[in-house]
Amino acid sequence: MIPLDEQIDADTMRGSDIDRQIRLIPSNGVCSLLADKWTVPVLWHLSRAENYRYRFSELKKEVGEITQRMLTLTLRNLEREGFVIRHYYPEVPPRVEYELTEVGYGALRALEPFNSWIQDNLNDIKANRQAYDQAEL
Repeated sequence: MIPLDEQIDADTMRGSDIDRQIRLIPSNGVCSLLADKWTVPVLWHLSRAENYRYRFSELKKEVGEITQRMLTLTLRNLEREGFVIRHYYPEVPPRVEYELTEVGYGALRALEPFNSWIQDNLNDIKANRQAYDQAEL
């Protein structure tokens, strides 16, 4: 929150018109998928898997506090969108492995600039959070 007695240059806060031109593209649900709590961590862990594949149980262990149901739903959604491939082996007991596709790797590569932006701006974001939280509402 900005104190009312502080002078602000609105043009500085908004940036130039050229900097602010953003071409909106319909996401067709892809942004919602990537905004899900577990999608990016699952993609990231799959990208780091030895032999580029993880069994379901290994992936669950790597991701951490995700429930079995949530991991199942996340992997199904990623498979449906073509981000991962599910490999089924009819053994006893059955074995299932998951592997990132080029689309999945592409999504992670597309997120790299955003991750860099977060790293570059994280201190400012934290300071803004703190100032907001400390302000009297």
